[in-house]
Amino acid sequence: MSLPGTRGGKRRQLILTAFHECIIEKGYAKTTLRDIAKSAEMTASHLLYYFPGKEAILQHYFENVSQMIVERLEVFAPESTQGQINLLADLFFAGKGITRSEIGFMLECFGVAVHDKQLRDRKKKLDRYCKSYLKVLFEQSPGGPETAEDAAEIGYSLLIGLRTAAYFDRRLKLKMARRLFHDGLTKLAGL
Repeated sequence: MSLPGTRGGKRRQLILTAFHECIIEKGYAKTTLRDIAKSAEMTASHLLYYFPGKEAILQHYFENVSQMIVERLEVFAPESTQGQINLLADLFFAGKGITRSEIGFMLECFGVAVHDKQLRDRKKKLDRYCKSYLKVLFEQSPGGPETAEDAAEIGYSLLIGLRTAAYFDRRLKLKMARRLFHDGLTKLAGL
């Protein structure tokens, strides 16, 4: 694997960017290796030097996005419960942290994960991390540890449900989805 600052690392990043653009434009199923290569201004055979196929690009991209989410949550952890809730709401619903196109891309990944074991396992790992993060958040809240696991499941369901609904239903504006998510987590935390 090429390091980020090297020529190979730059090419891999170019491929990932091209992949993202193609998926957003055409969807995963309709995007071909040739489309990605053309967008990255290289041949398909050259692209195969960096990734063994479209599935490998998707797995690498999903891994990067998952890692970005984990890193953000780790930065939020020292904040107060209310501070973390505010930061989570902003990250997922204010359009600053995770953009609409990134949510669309993640939804494409989730669809592919239904039949791709490696992607499904990575999604499961991300889900479990997010729920454990929320569990710790709720353990520190007035509701305490006895309700923290249930609150984490409900909180994560709110996140996924509202973010998905806001993506598909333009009547549910991000501002409203953010408020519902924020208020829901605040109530679950007993604040």
